[in-house]
Amino acid sequence: MRRLPALVAVTALAGMGLVGCSASAASSCPTPTDSSIASVVDAAGDFGSAPTVSVRSPFVPQQAGTQTLIAGDGQRITSEKQLALVDVTVLDAATGEQLVATPYGDEATATPLPRLTQAIPSIAPLLDCVAEGSRVAVAIPGSDLGAQGAQALGVNEGDGAVFVFDVRKVFLPAADGADQYNADSGMPSVVRAPDGQPGIVIPAGDAPTEERSQTIKKGDGDVVTADSSVVIHVQGVAWGAKTTFASTWKNGSPGQATVSALPPALASAIEGQTVGSQVLVVVPADQTQADQQALQAPADTALAYVIDILGVVG
Repeated sequence: MRRLPALVAVTALAGMGLVGCSASAASSCPTPTDSSIASVVDAAGDFGSAPTVSVRSPFVPQQAGTQTLIAGDGQRITSEKQLALVDVTVLDAATGEQLVATPYGDEATATPLPRLTQAIPSIAPLLDCVAEGSRVAVAIPGSDLGAQGAQALGVNEGDGAVFVFDVRKVFLPAADGADQYNADSGMPSVVRAPDGQPGIVIPAGDAPTEERSQTIKKGDGDVVTADSSVVIHVQGVAWGAKTTFASTWKNGSPGQATVSALPPALASAIEGQTVGSQVLVVVPADQTQADQQALQAPADTALAYVIDILGVVG
């Protein structure tokens, strides 16, 4: 049996190791159900531990479908760009043979879902609305696996695959905290697209000569510490420039890093903040050396960042 991490490459931000609706809105984001899968797939065992999965073979799925085996009540997956950590066991639908599996350790060892959806894009829509804490069975016909996915899994042409996912952690798609009033003058302003992606509007005039930060949105989640492994979206703009030099939004997936490993201005700005918050940071031109090394920021100019704090691992 092969281990899933060998299947695809790790997502990263620059050179730095950065890699919906809420549960209360479950009625508008229903748990996926496909009774045809429930009749042929069984996954015994507790959530978070390696399940004993069996398929009543031969099973040739005619169309893709999802069946919830254990219903969670946490944050829901509502965007293909949203980061979730999963454990998964994959079986050949036709033979019932187990093909690959993740280690099923703690939350920190779980696999980022984008790794799987990059190799097998048809997985992503089948996990729409699945909540953190859920175990779901997903059946995918051979025609939907794609050549890359079928080859990586070792599935015969025309045969389908059955995936059993334990959704260990789902992170916010964007900062969802309460808007905050800031009276500081000379700071950039922030605008947002419908999906929450921020835009930074640089004001006329000179940049601040001291490091400054503002809380734009205040979340009500866990408090971030210097030792936290934090999941964030970052948007960075040079003072006076019209294009970004760093954007996890553009890359399609948020990043993950230990707070103390971030450039000093970013680390100090988000330490003590809460999950769900959005923070605006300005770094003076003479204090950007770490940003140049970690985020390929331009030299000799002040920098402005918007950081969305999406969650903490562990």
